[in-house]
Amino acid sequence: MQNDKHIVLIGAGIMSATLGILLKELNPNYRITIYERLAEVAAESSDAWNNAGTGHSAFCELNYTPQLSDGTIDISKALKIATSFEMSKAFWSYLVTQKYFDTPETFINNTPHISFVMGNEDVAFLKKRYEALSKHPLFAAMEYTTDWDTMYKWMPLVMQFRNVNETVAATKMALGTDINFGQLTRTLLQHLCLQPNVALHLQHEVRDIEKQVNNTWNIKIKDLEKDESYHEVADFVFIGAGGGTLPLLEKGEIAEAEGYGGFPVSGQWLVCNNEAVIAQHSAKVYGKAAVDAPPMSVPHLDTRIIDGKKALLFGPFAGFSTKFLKNGSYFDLPLSIDIHNIIPMLSAGWHNLSLTKYLIDQVRLTHAEKVAALRVYYPQAIDEDWVIATAGQRVQVIKKDAAQGGVLEFGTEIITTADGTLSALLGASPGASTAVYIMLQIIKKCFATEMATDAWQQKLQQIIPMLHTPIHAEYDKWLQYRNQANHTLHLDD
Repeated sequence: MQNDKHIVLIGAGIMSATLGILLKELNPNYRITIYERLAEVAAESSDAWNNAGTGHSAFCELNYTPQLSDGTIDISKALKIATSFEMSKAFWSYLVTQKYFDTPETFINNTPHISFVMGNEDVAFLKKRYEALSKHPLFAAMEYTTDWDTMYKWMPLVMQFRNVNETVAATKMALGTDINFGQLTRTLLQHLCLQPNVALHLQHEVRDIEKQVNNTWNIKIKDLEKDESYHEVADFVFIGAGGGTLPLLEKGEIAEAEGYGGFPVSGQWLVCNNEAVIAQHSAKVYGKAAVDAPPMSVPHLDTRIIDGKKALLFGPFAGFSTKFLKNGSYFDLPLSIDIHNIIPMLSAGWHNLSLTKYLIDQVRLTHAEKVAALRVYYPQAIDEDWVIATAGQRVQVIKKDAAQGGVLEFGTEIITTADGTLSALLGASPGASTAVYIMLQIIKKCFATEMATDAWQQKLQQIIPMLHTPIHAEYDKWLQYRNQANHTLHLDD
């Protein structure tokens, strides 16, 4: 591919920002154009109030370590997410050394990650999880306890006035982080736009994409402010538009996307407005999801640092909307159904009736009932200390399945054309935290020739030192790379 290739990124979120920075670092001659439908960047899934912001590293998310039928704990997904997150930290560390940020505290802060469970069955599960994970060097610092005094020190709000006869346990990883992906995205795009041959267009909506005979893409864009339409030609297109990705794939008649559908899930937070309560909690405490709940609905009492101020959230509470984006249209879901995906979508719906019932029950919850759910984790919570805030909109992937006709996927899905000229990202958590790993997979597929060059390999090694270091064979090096990144990101403590 030519050095002066024109790259179009659709959607100004963390994914486009990460891909744009990586490509510009690898080849400064690339021309990059970013189109965003809204009047500001990072206003959808990347926004701090729309994103869980955990820094998903599998330290506390119990759904990443399922218990198998034989009673063993499967830690494979947790290890993949943990290693992917370390790559993200290495990338951000590199950017800090390159003076992208005045201080890393603007987007990342040390916040312990705690898993907290109740009842004999879940306590037994947590102990098994701890025993399995703590054998791995990336989780060796994990602590496990059933001691009330210890848990009180870790999370006083959770333990205050709790029934002393209750069977509870917790694990803690002091290495956990809180990340403001909105601020991170804004800084990355601000820096990217200072580079030559980079343009960011806000209030510009991509209405259609069409493959040309010469393997370029003709893109139809609507300038929403001027109410004018025009066309742009791109050599490579990345669609990172969150819930807006699927409709664009359908309009572009991308063969590789045939059969894909989307199931939108909305959410809400309870946000604390009592500064005295907020000051008492400094951790992310994750519990176990309710039966039939989607993974993004795992309950957590969550310390956040948003725009330099400490906040305390609980949730999220799931809901349902036919919108694919928080700022989308109620027609998004019905308009996404076509002849290629109707069977997978109907099949996935039939096989997930319990999920539908769960969402209906969640939508019907009153404010008082939501605070009652909070009291499971914070027994002394009172209604007037908490207000409702709308979280981001997620679109879960529905894909063809030979056995069931269609299945609902919880996670991220990369769709790439056979010739590597277009790639798109569907799905949700743990996307933002593993953005670097995901974007590297896209670069490997779509820029294979360039990736094979010594220049690109050396640059990537500089940006992500552990890239070619197999963790199963060189644990010590990985821990060294982690320590270096933690130091640069001011996470040593």
